[in-house]
Amino acid sequence: MADVSAGYEFLMKNVLRFFVFLVLALSLSGCTYFQSGPRPLEDSPWELAQAGTLAMEEERYRQAIRYFSDLKDKYPFSPHTPTAEVALGDAYFKSGNYTAAVNAYREFLELNPRHELVPYVLFRTGLANFSKFKTVDRPQNHMDEAVEYFQRVIESYPDTEYAEHARYYVVQSRIKKAEYELFVADFYWRAGRYGPAWQRYRYVVENFQDLPEIAEYAQERSRISYYKFQKDQSRQKRDQDQGTWKDWFRWL
Repeated sequence: MADVSAGYEFLMKNVLRFFVFLVLALSLSGCTYFQSGPRPLEDSPWELAQAGTLAMEEERYRQAIRYFSDLKDKYPFSPHTPTAEVALGDAYFKSGNYTAAVNAYREFLELNPRHELVPYVLFRTGLANFSKFKTVDRPQNHMDEAVEYFQRVIESYPDTEYAEHARYYVVQSRIKKAEYELFVADFYWRAGRYGPAWQRYRYVVENFQDLPEIAEYAQERSRISYYKFQKDQSRQKRDQDQGTWKDWFRWL
């Protein structure tokens, strides 16, 4: 886990460096941003890109979001804009606003389907969805979307470095999903509701065979909960039958 986390952080930093090199290349030699003495930003695309990049490097994510958003909104046709859209998603991600990050990444993908950063953005979209995880007792629907984006990386860009990380997170996402299902099944088990527990355990067995330890646990619990469910059903039927005879004798 540590190696993979370090890996995708390294990838993100590379994208940020790419952004810096891009704005420098596009600005050519006419830049006066670093002239001596203070002067206010003129809010040109290059200056907004530079300010946002500096804010990201200094972990001032709110300012970075403002700069990249201004660049995107004021200069939608600037050559800086596509990369600023990716940097905006990264700024939201680093600030912990994963929903906004997903939206920013999606917008980039819709507008730039053939951009060279598409594999990176697909991976980051999956990772932002994955990062929405809080506790195992809450529905994990966002994990389905995470897996969808990770799979797109694996299938469309199998030879990229992002595909290796995506494979890892596909497994981790599915573990989160399975653990939630087990949490619900165990809750029913502890409450003595063996019928619903059995159904949940069966769902895990049938849908998470790629996670052997989890599937094995669910299989054993499924077997026991089904036995207890059938036992309860027999007891209830016996109680009903006895109640019918008692009612008949009471009538006599």
